[in-house]
Amino acid sequence: MDLIPRSNVVHKLQKRGLLIAINCVAALSIFFFGYDQGMMGGVNTAPDYYHNVMKFGHTDPQTGSPVVDNTLLQGGIVSIYYLGTLMGCLVGGSFGDRYGRIKTIGLGAGWAVIGAALQTSAQNHVWMIFARLINGWGTGMLNAIVPVWATETAEHTSRGQFVAIEFTLNIFGVVVAYWIEYGCNFYKGGVTEFTWRFPIAFQIAPLLLLFVICWFFPESPRWLVKVGREEEARYILGRLRGETGADAGKAEAEFQDVRNIAELERKTASHSSYFSMLFGIGSGKLHTGRRVQLVIWLQIMQEWIGIAGVTIFAPTIFATAGIQHASVQWISGLNTITYMLSTLVCVFTLDRIGRRWTLYWGSIVQGISMFLAGGLTTLGLQHPAGSPLAKGYSSGAVAMIFLFTATFGATWLTVPWLYPAEIFPLEVRAKGNAWGVVGWSLGNGWLTLILPVVFKALEQKTYYIFGIANVITLPMVYCLYPESNQRTLEEMNLVFASDSIWTWEAERNFAILKEQNPELVQAAQRGNSVIDPETGMPMKSGRGMSLDVNARGHRGDAYEMEKQTFKHG
Repeated sequence: MDLIPRSNVVHKLQKRGLLIAINCVAALSIFFFGYDQGMMGGVNTAPDYYHNVMKFGHTDPQTGSPVVDNTLLQGGIVSIYYLGTLMGCLVGGSFGDRYGRIKTIGLGAGWAVIGAALQTSAQNHVWMIFARLINGWGTGMLNAIVPVWATETAEHTSRGQFVAIEFTLNIFGVVVAYWIEYGCNFYKGGVTEFTWRFPIAFQIAPLLLLFVICWFFPESPRWLVKVGREEEARYILGRLRGETGADAGKAEAEFQDVRNIAELERKTASHSSYFSMLFGIGSGKLHTGRRVQLVIWLQIMQEWIGIAGVTIFAPTIFATAGIQHASVQWISGLNTITYMLSTLVCVFTLDRIGRRWTLYWGSIVQGISMFLAGGLTTLGLQHPAGSPLAKGYSSGAVAMIFLFTATFGATWLTVPWLYPAEIFPLEVRAKGNAWGVVGWSLGNGWLTLILPVVFKALEQKTYYIFGIANVITLPMVYCLYPESNQRTLEEMNLVFASDSIWTWEAERNFAILKEQNPELVQAAQRGNSVIDPETGMPMKSGRGMSLDVNARGHRGDAYEMEKQTFKHG
């Protein structure tokens, strides 16, 4: 394949080896994302940072704990990052659909390096705010495109597992951030600028590595089909799926599916701007506007169920639970380790029980743990500090926080990032995933801005808000979010073809369309063959396909005549 540089790993690796290599690159980006999120929890507690440089707090002379004098400034420095991710994801989605997934990854990594360098050298809060805005822009670009690239190369039977593995690295990034900051606290008593500047600078290393190696990896075959580079797409799919033995025909079947669906999308949808996508203008039976609303609110709820508070304000949460300042930091770090290990549960369950059931059991356990954390903390604060009862209730509250983060890692961490990359049409998949990042940015930005104020006003009662949010997600997922597990990316257009917003109507409509359009999703049904089993003829792309269940009477008349001619001729 002369069109792809010989240095590209696609020429040297194939099948599972190639998929693992792609997953490692995606995981490197996700690692940076996790590190960047976990980093601010420790930075906010560095005396030189909050007192000398940013000037939003001081140290309590009695306990040594940080005291925040300007909660709006503290929350603003954290939350401005999410304004950057919001802008960056929109740019990244548009750039990714136009110029490809690999170029977008390279651009996002380079931009994030600049932002990280500016954060490291910040001299005041204005400098830091603009630096975090720039850093967030690069992160947003990466978050918009990396899940898309990963899902477009993975097989539909193991797509969830591969993305879940990536998010294990995401939480590993959080773990690394916490323990680097914990170690830095022992350097000269933790009062120098090194305590917070080094952890910020550390993120530059994975970003530079990502920027260098991404150019040696294959482009998404689905994007290549979309832009008419079919020869390259077919070659890459052949290397990803295999061409010999039991794998013979898989790549060709999938290639024909992608061509069919790309042609159908071009016929069905006439508008692809962000504005048109948001309101579903010109999307026809693809119902793009509905999909945009689903991914935005799934990401917003991911933050409001409690994880944003636990990740960024973990030291504050444990202090509220009655833990002494000297112990807060290492307990927070221990919590991140259990968080990381819990993500391995999702690796083995996500493709078995599906996206919906993963969210169900997560919401139930998380909701219970948040309500109990609030109640136990309240009981602990009603007794003298250091008394056996106070310690007992506080320990119970901390256990509930550990249970919450472990459950979140096994459930809600991965699905809201995987789902947007699965459900959008090929024509606008990167832009669609960008809308998910918009939801994440809105949820995180809004929450991190007001959380310092909320924690100060409500203290442990904040847990009840998180618990209620978990309860709300149960009917929300049941009624509005169709299952994507074990379905090809191409099949999802049939799932969302229903005019009804309810999942049971979508599933009924999907079953009808799947029966009416067998040629549309042949890879999922035939696996190894692109030959019509009735005639022995090669399947032809785009023949009479429709996303309208009422179009059956007029669908495929020419094809039926062609089959009869073949049979009797």
